[in-house]
Amino acid sequence: MRFNVSEINECIRTRRSIYPVQFSSRKVHKELIENLIENARWAPTHKLTQPWRFKVYYGNGAAKFGQDHAEMYKSRTAESDFKPVKYRKLKDNGERSSAVIAIIMKRDEKLSVPEEEEIAAVAAAVQNMYLTCNAYALAAYWSSGGCTYTSEMKEYLGLSENDKCLGFFHVGYPDIEWPRKTPRKKRNEITEWITE
Repeated sequence: MRFNVSEINECIRTRRSIYPVQFSSRKVHKELIENLIENARWAPTHKLTQPWRFKVYYGNGAAKFGQDHAEMYKSRTAESDFKPVKYRKLKDNGERSSAVIAIIMKRDEKLSVPEEEEIAAVAAAVQNMYLTCNAYALAAYWSSGGCTYTSEMKEYLGLSENDKCLGFFHVGYPDIEWPRKTPRKKRNEITEWITE
């Protein structure tokens, strides 16, 4: 074996999403955020299109992003539909996070692979980030709420027509016990073996 398989299995199986409201005030060093991005870029990618892009809102930048996201929600929501709790949550998520990383799918200009494959590659990159967070005992949460999929967010992030925002990866330290293992379907419920 090239690596300790037991440790790899444990890292994969104990990975959990931890919400920003469960983050402590302890700040994550920039070098650890850089390592998340480094590991993300080693995800599988068909034809090496490497469609992942990241905009890292760090420190005060994370708080400013949270405020901007909350204001974006407020400006595009009818007064009758506006929820102050949602506004506050978007704002607080930025303030509580050491970093908010915008997850972007940068479409290959030649459109050499189907869009679904590009999205899958970005999702694999995010999984690498999640596993790296777990190894460092960092809390992480991939959020796709608020204005994630809107034209306003696309413009805010400076994306091209074929690019997509796929959410925001919040990083901090947990202020809770590590979450328990959640129930998963059994292997025989999700697998069909064809042997002939």
